[in-house]
This record gives sequence, C-alpha cells and structure tokens, in this order.
Amino acid sequence: MGYWALQNLLKGGYRGRVYPVNPRYGELQGVRCFASIAALPEVPDMVMFTVGDHRIESVLDEAIAAGIPAGVLMSSLVLDDDTAPPLRERVRKKIRDAGMLVCGANGMGYYNIRDHVWACGFDSRTHEAPGNVSFISHSGSGMCGIVDCEERIRFNFACSAGNELAITMDQYLDFVLDLPETRVVGLFVETARNPQGFRAALQKAGERRIPVVALKVGRTERAAQLTVSHSGAIAGDDATYDALFDRYGVQRVRDMDELATALILFAELHPVGPGGLVSLHDSGGERQLMVDLCDETGVPLTELQEDTVAALEQVLDPELPAVNPLDAWSRGGPEAGKQMTQSLTLMMQDPGAAMGAVVHDRAPHGLVYESYIGYMRLAHEASGKPAALVAARQGTGCDARVISSTHAGLPVLDGLPAFLRGVRALFDYRDFTAAKMAAPATAPAWAVAKWQDRLTGGTTLDEVFSLQLLQDFGLPASPCEIAGNEVDVVTAARKIGYPLALKTAMPGMLHKTEHKGVYLGITDEADLLEKYQELLRRIGSRVLLAPMAEPGVEMILGVRRDEQFGPVVLMGFGGILAELTRDVAFALPPFDAAYARRRIDRLKLRPLLDGLRGKTAADVDSFCRMASEFSVVVDAMRDAVHEIDINPVIVGSNSCIAVDALVVGRTDISGESK
Repeated sequence: MGYWALQNLLKGGYRGRVYPVNPRYGELQGVRCFASIAALPEVPDMVMFTVGDHRIESVLDEAIAAGIPAGVLMSSLVLDDDTAPPLRERVRKKIRDAGMLVCGANGMGYYNIRDHVWACGFDSRTHEAPGNVSFISHSGSGMCGIVDCEERIRFNFACSAGNELAITMDQYLDFVLDLPETRVVGLFVETARNPQGFRAALQKAGERRIPVVALKVGRTERAAQLTVSHSGAIAGDDATYDALFDRYGVQRVRDMDELATALILFAELHPVGPGGLVSLHDSGGERQLMVDLCDETGVPLTELQEDTVAALEQVLDPELPAVNPLDAWSRGGPEAGKQMTQSLTLMMQDPGAAMGAVVHDRAPHGLVYESYIGYMRLAHEASGKPAALVAARQGTGCDARVISSTHAGLPVLDGLPAFLRGVRALFDYRDFTAAKMAAPATAPAWAVAKWQDRLTGGTTLDEVFSLQLLQDFGLPASPCEIAGNEVDVVTAARKIGYPLALKTAMPGMLHKTEHKGVYLGITDEADLLEKYQELLRRIGSRVLLAPMAEPGVEMILGVRRDEQFGPVVLMGFGGILAELTRDVAFALPPFDAAYARRRIDRLKLRPLLDGLRGKTAADVDSFCRMASEFSVVVDAMRDAVHEIDINPVIVGSNSCIAVDALVVGRTDISGESK
C-alpha cells in the first residue's frame, strides 16, 4: 500500500512536495525518505497512513503532535486482541479532539484528479485532468470498480468515504458541487451519517442543476419493527430513501452497470429536450425486444408524426414498416449505410423525439464499426438532438473508438436494460427540473398546540380522536358519534341517519376489521340493534357510529417516522389492498398537490382511479389536495407524531373523505433529527 500510495501521487502529477516516511530506506521511487514525521523539514498539509492497524495509533499521535491538519486512513482499524474501547473508537476520538480532517477509515482513499492529488494506495489506471464526473462511495471496491475499469467516464473527483470518522458523504458532495467542471455526481450509498447535511447537499445539487445518480444498497426489511399501523408496516427503511431521492431529483439505479451508464449519459450527452426516444435497428427481433424493455422501464417511445412516416417510406425498402423503433435493414447492399443514416435523421428530426439511439450489436472482439458512429454523428448534426450507440449485450469500454466517440458527446454503451434505465433517468431529471414546488401552506397554530400536548408521552388516539384531529386541521374526515348502550346507540343513529357504519370503539382495539368489529351499510334500527348486541357480546359495549361514505376507491394516507430523516408520508391504494399490494408512493413533507399527483400517477393500480368498466372516475385531484394538506400537518406535528394511518380514504366522483384513522404519538423526542 505504501508503494502504491507514493506511486499514485507521482503518477497523478502531484505538484507539491512529497515526503516518504520509513526508517529503513534513504530513498523510495527516487524521492528522499525520512525516518519519522518529526524529522520532516516542514509540516505537511496531509499524511497518508499506510501502516498496519497495530501501528496506527502511535503514528496518528505523531501526526497530531506535528500539527498535520488532514489525513487519509485506509486500514480497517481492527485488532485481534483489542481492548475497550476498540481501536476504531480510540482513533475516532483522537481525530475529533485534534480537529483533524481524515478520509476513511476502512476505505481506499480518494482521487482529486483536477488538482493532481491521487491519495489512494491501490493500483489505478491513467486519468486525464480535468474530468466532468464526481463520484463518492461508501464502498472502496464500489469506487475502484468504476474508476479503474471504465475509461468512458472522465472523473474529476472520486472518493471512498469508508467509515467517515471525520468527513461524511454530504461534505464531499457539497465540495464537488462547487467544482466548475462537475457535470454529474454519482453516489454509492450505504447510509446517511449526517441526514440533515445530506438533505442540504442534495438541495444544493438541485439548485445548481447538477444531476445526482445514486446506488443505495441495504434495502433492509424492517418495516414491521415497533409499528402498530399499516403505514408503519409498509414504509420500511428503504422507503425513506425513495422519498428523499424523489424529492430532490436524485436518479436511483439498481446496480453498478446502471450507475456507470447513467453517469456516462449525464456527463456526455447534449441536453435532452421534450419528447421520447427513437431507435434505429438492424434486426427485427431486437426491435421487438426494444419495445418490451421500454415498456418495462417506462421509457416513452416517440409516436412518429405522419410526415415523418411518409418521409421514411420513401427511404426504406418497401417490406419494412415505418414505425418507431425502426428496423431499417432488409436487403443490405452499397446503399445500406446511407439508408440507415437517413432513417435515423428523419426520426430524430420528428418533433416528438428527445433523443435517438442506434441499437446495433458490437463487431467481433467487442469493438464497433466506424459506420455506426457515422449514423449518429450525421443525425445529431442534422437534428441538433443527442444520440447514443448501444449494443444488446456487453462490449468493451477500452476500445479507442468507443472512448473517443463517447467523449465527443456520442456515447457508446452496452446492454439495453442499463441503457434504458439511464434514458429514463435523463427524462425524469428533465421533468424534475421543469416542475416547481408551490410554497406550502401553514397549519393552524392552535390545532398544533392542542394535539402536540395531547400526544405527549406516546399517546395512541382512537378512531374518534384521530378523526377529530384531522377535522381540526381542516382535512375531510367522517363525523362520528360514540355510544355505550342501546339507548345512546339509537339516539346517535337518528342523529346521523341511515345508512350508517357501526364499529367497536373499545380501548386498545386498533385494527377493528381483524376482530370482526365493523358492520357497514346498516339501513334500519332493527338491524342496528342486532349488530350492536353482537358487538356487545363479543367485544364490548363502547361503539362508534358514522355515516356511510359515497362509493369510491379506497386509498390510504399515512406517516412513519424514520430514525434519520424524520416523518415520511405514504399515499396510495388502501383498504385490503394496503398491505396486500403495497402499491404506495413515499414523500418527504411538506409538498404541494401537483407533487402528490406526480407520485400517484406512477402507481401500478393508477388506472383504477379512472373508472374502469363503466365505473365513475374518482376525484384524484381532491385526494392529491388532501395529501398535500396532510403533509403540512405532518410537518407541523413532526415533533409529536410517530405514526399516522388514515385508511381508508374513500375517493368518490367529486370528493374524498377519511373514514378511519389512527394516530400514535412519539414516546421520546430527545436526540432525534428534526
């Protein structure tokens, strides 16, 4: 590691002075060596620790004593026969007490390529400065697996943050956003150790219009842990990151291939305008595959206009249909290249095309034919729109032609699924930057004070008080009456009117349907008394009566408190579908109705709201307004609420209303982020 650390500093063209410290050598790699840190002729700006864990404490003490302000610590900080507190905690305390900036530990250092500081103790490829991509990774191999092996990406800065003993991912992110060359930032995220700083850095990225692509690992399934509501059970740890990334326009990918592809597209493509994707093929089968994969990934394919179709028909062999995706190869021959170029150009000139793709397999040995790049270049020049060459399978990222074309703004990529995920990210980021969030409303102060006091100490509100809380904040909630005997039940029913719902209201009965404690559609007094006697016999005398809501689609609104980022709102399909399908979207509060609508429109069951098979369409806009108002309440009550479950919200043809609710207060608000 010491050899490579010195080699990388020299290889990267470091412009300052380098002092190897090793008492066994007088010189290393042509550079004078010193016996100790104390023997150095000046105080360095930084020290790279390339010693074993058994020596790290003593060397760190020397560096601190010398007043060195920064360091890179790559070792794991684990000793076989350690004492308490363990080595990692001892080192952490020394670093923090000294106010030292340290990258690591348990990482692989960093590459500040723009400033020629390659502070990494491992083998690396050559990098030219400056680049246009910054990459911050909690995983050392996650960093090097791309930095060392993908020449199409021109890195400006790359860092393996490791255990983040002194510097957290958000601080690196904040730094690279200020670098003038940074065009896109990639993140390999395990967790956010400084949640509020992470949110602030993502906010800054949005304001700077610098896209962020994130690979979040650790999709743990701890959804049911310490929860009493459907909302708590559905919204696991990963749901928070889904909401966080969506709020700040972060484009999420699933694996390293998708990460690398998205970084290339954002870094090298020309700006993407409105519209969808057009693609040129030399295979009917691969054209069909493109249709299937676009449907799977949600990438819109451009519906070509009539004049575009007519122009294509003049170019194509008569047996080829002029449709997008387009198979433009039939008879071949000397005019085939011209035909392909004209076809791609015409499609990219269509007003509905945002970008084009040439989908051709690689040449032998994973290389590319120059003619393929020629299609793209000429079509791009004629249309002014971006284009990429992609193969259905993997090729190579080391072919000089691949690299030069990519760096010229015509990326050459591999694998249709990863490519289409990258295209979807381009389109989603384009749409994110075009959308504006309206200023959130303000919750009434008197209602906040009233219910914060009521929820102190982790109080769980029953349905009556939960619905009353919603009404106090102006949310549409069903009126209800409580009764504890037959006389009161009849009186309440006459006040409400038939048809009505009868539910148990016994203390501790949080999920009433699971105990057969709900009767709906009661139409007269005799039926009411019969059902009341049944509840009295099985569960208890205290009941709730409420009017029946108009028919509609059952939706859910809820909130779960995340340990790092605070409350997370969920909205989606409720009733029995809530936990059966888990077709919900997550969002950080507060947000406006338009944002809620964008999230709802992505749900799988979304067509149910449009009134299938003759049913009346649901009032989606009223539900989105309610979701927005609910998010304002959640944000105002974030210090008092642990969970909220409004299930179902009945969304009718002209309105929506909450007919059941559960609110759980926080038991301890000390030490949590707000």
